[in-house]
Amino acid sequence: MHASKGDRLVVHGRVVGKHDRVVEIIEVLGPDGTPPYRVRAENGHETIMTPGPDSVIDHRKATNLP
Repeated sequence: MHASKGDRLVVHGRVVGKHDRVVEIIEVLGPDGTPPYRVRAENGHETIMTPGPDSVIDHRKATNLP
């Protein structure tokens, strides 16, 4: 998994009725675009994530996240 600052990380819901989460990657902490990533959610919360197999990188730049 490789990402750049501004990409979106999509974490697919694993339970029926649970929606996908989309966060913006604001900093890449691993070498050459690899995890972990500092991310920001729509509500402004920031955290460090190491995505699992239920996650994909959307290389279109985030536009609607703060």
